[in-house]
Amino acid sequence: MICWLLPMNCMEFLLVLMIAITMDFIYPYHSGLMLIIHPVHTSYVMALKLHNHLPKTKTSGIIIWSIVVITHTLLYTLILYLSSFNRLLWILTSSYILKVSISLKLLIVHVRNVELGLKVGDISYARHYVSGIVRRDVSKLGEAHIASAAIESLFESLVDGLTSPLLYYTFLGPIGALIQRLVNSLDSALGYKTNEFINTGWFSAKVDTIINYLPSRITSLLTILLCSLVNGSIKRALTIYLRDRGNTESINAGVIFASVSGCLSVRLEKINTYCIGSEFNLPKPNDISKSLRLVLMIITSYIFLICILYTIYVIFFGDILVR
Repeated sequence: MICWLLPMNCMEFLLVLMIAITMDFIYPYHSGLMLIIHPVHTSYVMALKLHNHLPKTKTSGIIIWSIVVITHTLLYTLILYLSSFNRLLWILTSSYILKVSISLKLLIVHVRNVELGLKVGDISYARHYVSGIVRRDVSKLGEAHIASAAIESLFESLVDGLTSPLLYYTFLGPIGALIQRLVNSLDSALGYKTNEFINTGWFSAKVDTIINYLPSRITSLLTILLCSLVNGSIKRALTIYLRDRGNTESINAGVIFASVSGCLSVRLEKINTYCIGSEFNLPKPNDISKSLRLVLMIITSYIFLICILYTIYVIFFGDILVR
Protein backbone atom coordinates (compact mmCIF):
# COMPACT_ATOMS: atom_id res chain seq x y z
CA MET A 1 0.00 0.00 0.00
CA ILE A 2 1.25 3.48 -0.90
CA CYS A 3 -1.74 5.36 0.52
CA TRP A 4 0.48 7.37 2.90
CA LEU A 5 2.01 9.14 -0.09
CA LEU A 6 -1.26 10.98 -0.82
CA PRO A 7 -3.82 13.04 1.11
CA MET A 8 -6.65 10.72 2.10
CA ASN A 9 -9.48 13.10 1.18
CA CYS A 10 -10.22 16.43 -0.47
CA MET A 11 -10.16 18.39 2.79
CA GLU A 12 -6.70 17.07 3.65
CA PHE A 13 -5.54 17.80 0.09
CA LEU A 14 -6.70 21.41 0.35
CA LEU A 15 -5.39 21.83 3.91
CA VAL A 16 -1.87 20.75 2.95
CA LEU A 17 -2.00 23.05 -0.06
CA MET A 18 -3.18 26.08 1.92
CA ILE A 19 -0.61 25.55 4.68
CA ALA A 20 2.17 25.25 2.09
CA ILE A 21 1.15 28.44 0.28
CA THR A 22 0.78 30.29 3.58
CA MET A 23 4.26 29.16 4.64
CA ASP A 24 5.65 30.36 1.31
CA PHE A 25 4.16 33.82 1.84
CA ILE A 26 5.26 34.04 5.47
CA TYR A 27 8.77 32.70 4.91
CA PRO A 28 9.79 33.06 1.24
CA TYR A 29 13.46 33.79 1.97
CA HIS A 30 15.54 30.87 3.17
CA SER A 31 18.76 31.49 5.08
CA GLY A 32 21.01 29.72 7.53
CA LEU A 33 20.06 26.13 8.30
CA MET A 34 16.77 26.37 6.38
CA LEU A 35 18.73 27.23 3.24
CA ILE A 36 21.37 24.57 3.84
CA ILE A 37 18.76 21.79 4.07
CA HIS A 38 16.45 23.14 1.35
CA PRO A 39 16.16 20.44 -1.37
CA VAL A 40 16.53 22.97 -4.18
CA HIS A 41 19.82 24.13 -2.64
CA THR A 42 21.13 20.66 -1.79
CA SER A 43 20.23 19.23 -5.20
CA TYR A 44 21.82 22.21 -6.97
CA VAL A 45 25.05 21.94 -4.99
CA MET A 46 25.20 18.15 -5.33
CA ALA A 47 24.68 18.35 -9.09
CA LEU A 48 27.49 20.86 -9.57
CA LYS A 49 29.90 18.90 -7.37
CA LEU A 50 29.22 15.71 -9.31
CA HIS A 51 29.58 17.65 -12.56
CA ASN A 52 33.01 18.87 -11.49
CA HIS A 53 34.23 15.34 -10.73
CA LEU A 54 32.82 13.44 -13.70
CA PRO A 55 33.64 13.46 -17.42
CA LYS A 56 31.65 16.05 -19.37
CA THR A 57 29.53 13.50 -21.25
CA LYS A 58 25.83 12.78 -21.71
CA THR A 59 26.25 9.57 -19.74
CA SER A 60 27.62 11.57 -16.83
CA GLY A 61 24.60 13.83 -17.08
CA ILE A 62 22.25 10.85 -16.73
CA ILE A 63 24.27 9.57 -13.77
CA ILE A 64 24.21 12.97 -12.05
CA TRP A 65 20.47 13.33 -12.58
CA SER A 66 19.77 9.83 -11.27
CA ILE A 67 21.93 10.19 -8.16
CA VAL A 68 20.52 13.57 -7.18
CA VAL A 69 16.85 12.81 -7.85
CA ILE A 70 16.86 9.30 -6.38
CA THR A 71 18.72 10.22 -3.18
CA HIS A 72 16.50 13.22 -2.47
CA THR A 73 13.32 11.34 -3.34
CA LEU A 74 14.21 8.42 -1.08
CA LEU A 75 15.13 10.71 1.80
CA TYR A 76 11.92 12.73 1.71
CA THR A 77 9.80 9.64 1.05
CA LEU A 78 11.26 8.09 4.20
CA ILE A 79 10.54 11.26 6.18
CA LEU A 80 6.97 11.29 4.90
CA TYR A 81 6.51 7.61 5.73
CA LEU A 82 7.79 8.07 9.29
CA SER A 83 5.32 10.92 9.78
CA SER A 84 2.38 8.86 8.53
CA PHE A 85 1.74 7.24 11.91
CA ASN A 86 0.23 10.49 13.14
CA ARG A 87 -2.26 12.37 10.98
CA LEU A 88 -1.34 15.86 12.16
CA LEU A 89 2.37 15.17 11.77
CA TRP A 90 1.77 13.82 8.26
CA ILE A 91 -0.15 16.95 7.28
CA LEU A 92 2.60 19.23 8.61
CA THR A 93 5.36 17.18 6.97
CA SER A 94 3.49 17.13 3.66
CA SER A 95 2.92 20.87 3.90
CA TYR A 96 6.64 21.48 4.41
CA ILE A 97 7.59 19.24 1.48
CA LEU A 98 5.07 21.02 -0.73
CA LYS A 99 6.26 24.40 0.54
CA VAL A 100 9.86 23.74 -0.51
CA SER A 101 8.57 22.47 -3.86
CA ILE A 102 6.82 25.71 -4.78
CA SER A 103 7.99 29.30 -5.06
CA LEU A 104 5.56 32.16 -5.46
CA LYS A 105 6.06 35.02 -2.99
CA LEU A 106 9.73 35.56 -3.85
CA LEU A 107 8.87 35.72 -7.56
CA ILE A 108 6.11 38.27 -6.98
CA VAL A 109 8.40 40.41 -4.80
CA HIS A 110 11.10 40.49 -7.49
CA VAL A 111 8.66 41.39 -10.26
CA ARG A 112 6.99 44.10 -8.16
CA ASN A 113 10.40 45.60 -7.42
CA VAL A 114 11.19 45.64 -11.13
CA GLU A 115 7.91 47.46 -11.71
CA LEU A 116 8.67 49.93 -8.91
CA GLY A 117 12.13 50.65 -10.25
CA LEU A 118 10.79 51.36 -13.73
CA LYS A 119 7.96 53.55 -12.46
CA VAL A 120 10.30 55.81 -10.47
CA GLY A 121 12.93 55.84 -13.21
CA ASP A 122 15.54 53.89 -11.26
CA ILE A 123 16.71 51.55 -14.00
CA SER A 124 19.62 50.20 -11.92
CA TYR A 125 17.15 49.11 -9.24
CA ALA A 126 14.99 47.44 -11.87
CA ARG A 127 18.01 45.72 -13.45
CA HIS A 128 19.11 44.42 -10.06
CA TYR A 129 15.82 42.68 -9.39
CA VAL A 130 15.22 41.39 -12.90
CA SER A 131 18.72 39.86 -12.89
CA GLY A 132 17.57 37.65 -10.02
CA ILE A 133 14.86 35.98 -12.10
CA VAL A 134 16.34 35.73 -15.62
CA ARG A 135 19.44 34.10 -17.07
CA ARG A 136 20.13 36.72 -19.75
CA ASP A 137 22.59 39.60 -19.41
CA VAL A 138 20.51 42.59 -18.32
CA SER A 139 23.35 45.10 -17.90
CA LYS A 140 22.56 46.91 -21.15
CA LEU A 141 18.81 46.40 -21.37
CA GLY A 142 16.55 49.42 -21.66
CA GLU A 143 13.35 49.90 -19.69
CA ALA A 144 11.08 48.18 -22.21
CA HIS A 145 13.23 45.07 -22.50
CA ILE A 146 13.58 44.90 -18.71
CA ALA A 147 9.78 44.95 -18.47
CA SER A 148 9.59 42.25 -21.13
CA ALA A 149 12.10 40.08 -19.28
CA ALA A 150 10.17 40.51 -16.03
CA ILE A 151 6.86 39.48 -17.58
CA GLU A 152 8.42 36.52 -19.38
CA SER A 153 10.10 35.30 -16.20
CA LEU A 154 6.93 35.85 -14.16
CA PHE A 155 4.92 33.46 -16.30
CA GLU A 156 7.68 30.95 -16.99
CA SER A 157 8.45 30.77 -13.27
CA LEU A 158 4.73 30.49 -12.53
CA VAL A 159 4.85 27.16 -14.36
CA ASP A 160 8.15 25.99 -12.86
CA GLY A 161 7.40 27.15 -9.34
CA LEU A 162 3.68 26.63 -8.89
CA THR A 163 1.39 25.17 -11.56
CA SER A 164 3.71 22.31 -12.46
CA PRO A 165 4.53 21.14 -8.91
CA LEU A 166 0.86 21.47 -7.93
CA LEU A 167 -0.23 19.28 -10.83
CA TYR A 168 2.15 16.54 -9.69
CA TYR A 169 1.03 17.08 -6.11
CA THR A 170 -2.52 16.41 -7.26
CA PHE A 171 -1.77 12.96 -8.63
CA LEU A 172 1.43 11.89 -6.84
CA GLY A 173 1.21 13.72 -3.52
CA PRO A 174 3.88 16.00 -2.02
CA ILE A 175 6.68 13.71 -3.24
CA GLY A 176 5.43 14.23 -6.80
CA ALA A 177 5.71 17.98 -6.35
CA LEU A 178 9.20 17.56 -4.89
CA ILE A 179 10.37 15.46 -7.84
CA GLN A 180 9.19 18.17 -10.24
CA ARG A 181 11.11 20.76 -8.25
CA LEU A 182 14.25 18.62 -8.24
CA VAL A 183 14.00 18.24 -12.01
CA ASN A 184 13.70 22.00 -12.37
CA SER A 185 16.63 22.56 -10.00
CA LEU A 186 18.87 20.26 -12.03
CA ASP A 187 17.93 22.08 -15.21
CA SER A 188 18.87 25.36 -13.50
CA ALA A 189 22.21 23.89 -12.38
CA LEU A 190 23.23 22.08 -15.56
CA GLY A 191 20.89 23.01 -18.40
CA TYR A 192 23.15 25.44 -20.25
CA LYS A 193 24.34 25.20 -23.84
CA THR A 194 27.90 26.23 -23.06
CA ASN A 195 30.87 24.02 -23.82
CA GLU A 196 31.05 23.05 -20.16
CA PHE A 197 27.43 21.98 -19.73
CA ILE A 198 26.07 21.10 -23.16
CA ASN A 199 26.61 17.36 -22.65
CA THR A 200 26.14 16.89 -18.91
CA GLY A 201 23.11 19.19 -18.89
CA TRP A 202 21.40 17.63 -21.90
CA PHE A 203 19.46 14.99 -19.97
CA SER A 204 18.38 17.37 -17.21
CA ALA A 205 17.07 19.85 -19.78
CA LYS A 206 15.15 17.16 -21.68
CA VAL A 207 13.48 15.79 -18.55
CA ASP A 208 12.55 19.32 -17.47
CA THR A 209 10.92 19.90 -20.85
CA ILE A 210 8.95 16.66 -20.61
CA ILE A 211 7.76 17.10 -17.04
CA ASN A 212 6.59 20.69 -17.66
CA TYR A 213 4.97 19.99 -21.03
CA LEU A 214 1.40 19.54 -19.76
CA PRO A 215 1.50 22.15 -16.94
CA SER A 216 2.76 24.84 -19.32
CA ARG A 217 -0.13 24.19 -21.69
CA ILE A 218 -2.73 24.17 -18.94
CA THR A 219 -1.34 27.48 -17.69
CA SER A 220 -1.36 28.86 -21.22
CA LEU A 221 -4.99 27.81 -21.69
CA LEU A 222 -6.02 29.49 -18.43
CA THR A 223 -4.17 32.63 -19.52
CA ILE A 224 -6.18 32.77 -22.72
CA LEU A 225 -9.50 32.03 -21.02
CA LEU A 226 -8.96 34.64 -18.28
CA CYS A 227 -7.50 37.46 -20.36
CA SER A 228 -10.85 39.28 -20.62
CA LEU A 229 -10.51 39.96 -16.86
CA VAL A 230 -7.55 42.25 -17.63
CA ASN A 231 -9.28 43.86 -20.62
CA GLY A 232 -7.71 41.44 -23.07
CA SER A 233 -9.22 39.62 -26.02
CA ILE A 234 -9.53 35.84 -26.00
CA LYS A 235 -9.60 35.85 -29.80
CA ARG A 236 -6.42 37.93 -30.04
CA ALA A 237 -4.67 35.83 -27.39
CA LEU A 238 -5.56 32.64 -29.23
CA THR A 239 -4.40 34.11 -32.54
CA ILE A 240 -0.97 35.06 -31.18
CA TYR A 241 -0.73 31.73 -29.37
CA LEU A 242 -1.33 29.74 -32.57
CA ARG A 243 1.00 31.93 -34.63
CA ASP A 244 3.95 32.59 -32.31
CA ARG A 245 4.12 29.67 -29.85
CA GLY A 246 6.98 28.15 -31.85
CA ASN A 247 9.13 31.30 -31.90
CA THR A 248 11.21 30.30 -28.87
CA GLU A 249 13.71 27.48 -28.66
CA SER A 250 11.90 26.14 -25.61
CA ILE A 251 8.64 24.49 -26.61
CA ASN A 252 7.23 25.13 -23.14
CA ALA A 253 8.23 28.78 -22.83
CA GLY A 254 6.83 29.56 -26.27
CA VAL A 255 3.28 28.52 -25.49
CA ILE A 256 3.05 30.58 -22.33
CA PHE A 257 4.83 33.64 -23.79
CA ALA A 258 2.56 33.64 -26.84
CA SER A 259 -0.63 33.44 -24.78
CA VAL A 260 0.57 36.24 -22.48
CA SER A 261 1.63 38.43 -25.40
CA GLY A 262 -1.78 38.12 -27.04
CA CYS A 263 -3.62 38.57 -23.77
CA LEU A 264 -1.78 41.74 -22.73
CA SER A 265 -1.20 43.03 -26.28
CA VAL A 266 2.52 43.45 -25.67
CA ARG A 267 5.60 42.38 -27.57
CA LEU A 268 7.80 39.97 -25.62
CA GLU A 269 11.31 40.03 -26.96
CA LYS A 270 14.75 38.74 -26.14
CA ILE A 271 17.12 40.72 -28.32
CA ASN A 272 18.59 38.70 -31.22
CA THR A 273 16.84 35.55 -29.97
CA TYR A 274 13.06 35.71 -30.32
CA CYS A 275 10.14 38.07 -30.73
CA ILE A 276 6.52 37.27 -29.88
CA GLY A 277 3.64 39.59 -30.76
CA SER A 278 5.68 41.67 -33.20
CA GLU A 279 2.72 43.94 -34.03
CA PHE A 280 2.51 45.18 -30.43
CA ASN A 281 4.67 47.65 -28.50
CA LEU A 282 7.12 46.47 -25.86
CA PRO A 283 5.61 46.42 -22.36
CA LYS A 284 5.51 49.36 -19.97
CA PRO A 285 5.50 49.28 -16.15
CA ASN A 286 1.69 49.26 -16.12
CA ASP A 287 1.78 46.06 -18.15
CA ILE A 288 3.77 44.44 -15.34
CA SER A 289 0.97 45.44 -12.94
CA LYS A 290 -1.56 43.90 -15.29
CA SER A 291 0.49 40.72 -15.61
CA LEU A 292 0.64 40.37 -11.81
CA ARG A 293 -3.15 40.68 -11.59
CA LEU A 294 -3.50 38.07 -14.30
CA VAL A 295 -1.17 35.71 -12.45
CA LEU A 296 -3.25 35.95 -9.28
CA MET A 297 -6.37 35.10 -11.28
CA ILE A 298 -4.60 32.16 -12.90
CA ILE A 299 -3.46 30.87 -9.50
CA THR A 300 -6.98 31.09 -8.06
CA SER A 301 -8.47 29.30 -11.06
CA TYR A 302 -5.72 26.70 -11.07
CA ILE A 303 -6.23 25.83 -7.40
CA PHE A 304 -9.95 25.45 -8.09
CA LEU A 305 -9.13 23.21 -11.06
CA ILE A 306 -6.78 20.88 -9.21
CA CYS A 307 -9.26 20.58 -6.36
CA ILE A 308 -11.83 19.37 -8.88
CA LEU A 309 -9.27 16.96 -10.35
CA TYR A 310 -8.43 15.59 -6.92
CA THR A 311 -12.12 15.17 -6.11
CA ILE A 312 -12.50 13.07 -9.26
CA TYR A 313 -9.35 11.19 -8.29
CA VAL A 314 -10.80 10.40 -4.87
CA ILE A 315 -14.11 9.25 -6.36
CA PHE A 316 -12.41 6.70 -8.61
CA PHE A 317 -9.43 5.72 -6.46
CA GLY A 318 -10.61 6.59 -2.96
CA ASP A 319 -10.10 3.08 -1.61
CA ILE A 320 -6.31 3.29 -1.85
CA LEU A 321 -6.25 6.64 -0.02
CA VAL A 322 -7.80 5.32 3.17
CA ARG A 323 -5.02 4.58 5.60
